[in-house]
Amino acid sequence: MRIKLIIATEDVMYSKLISDNMSEFHSGSIDVSVSDSVKSMQEMLSKRNYDVALVDTAFINEMDISAVNMPLLLWSENDSCSDITDDIGLINRHQRISSIVAEIFEQYAKVSKAGRSVESGNANITAVWSPTGGVGKTSVAIAYALSHVATGKDVFYLNLEDFSSTPSHLNDNGKSVSSVFEMFENHDGNVNMLVQGISCKDRGITYLCRPDNFDDMSILTRENVNELITACAELTDELIIDLPCSYDARTRKAFELANKVCIVTDRSATSDTKLNQFVLQNNVFESIEKKVTFIANKDATLKSTFAEVVISLPFIQSIDERVVCEKLAEHVLNGDAI
Repeated sequence: MRIKLIIATEDVMYSKLISDNMSEFHSGSIDVSVSDSVKSMQEMLSKRNYDVALVDTAFINEMDISAVNMPLLLWSENDSCSDITDDIGLINRHQRISSIVAEIFEQYAKVSKAGRSVESGNANITAVWSPTGGVGKTSVAIAYALSHVATGKDVFYLNLEDFSSTPSHLNDNGKSVSSVFEMFENHDGNVNMLVQGISCKDRGITYLCRPDNFDDMSILTRENVNELITACAELTDELIIDLPCSYDARTRKAFELANKVCIVTDRSATSDTKLNQFVLQNNVFESIEKKVTFIANKDATLKSTFAEVVISLPFIQSIDERVVCEKLAEHVLNGDAI
């Protein structure tokens, strides 16, 4: 969905800075128009329906707020907002443009109708999982994402771990994914739009920042996971899901939605033992077997007879996770494609 947005302010330099940024980085999601006078604002609102209006204090009382779905006041600490009605939201004008964009989507998603069916999606979905911790599952997932970025694809990385490792690989200074969980809890709003608005980008990878606390992730239901995955899938070419090592209804839902399941192991006896248990004692493996690729990480040799599709990755000696992922991505690009 593309939001029709009007910016109404007499500060021409400010509106140009925001509109230019939105046109360059958010043209696929925001259709922006600009007005620098009350008269032009009123004329534009009379000729076209807008979803959102960003209006400064000099214009807000001259605007017919019923002409837009969501009017937002651009305010600063020096402005008095005591006479602003509950029909008008607030956005601090003195913050990063990326934060302003995220706030627009976050607020509009709460009043917007839901988008497409949760069963729809555009991306090729890859779920990365292991029954054992410490095997390099997240490094493999990020490396896979980087390898797709290098080929020019849009890539979305979705971390569903109980304790997120996203900050060790990607900048984590954006809006938390917890705002999506709050929308699930309230059973209201447009999840697709919210995900689109709060997504961050680093190293060419689009992603959601870690939750505010552990409980936010632990209360996710199978239905929540379904909606979150399909919302992300509508925004990208490749969706990589980094799953926790636990095996529950949420993991099974991710397996069902995935086009490919990468199961990561290393050369430890613990990893081999747990992987054998999953394959031999869990009937779910039979339902996903045709889309499973085994990743033997850290120079591991997968000895199990069930491994029909195996990719071997080298052991990268570095304490910097970013270096590890970049080296693994190079290996994927130059040889084995996951």
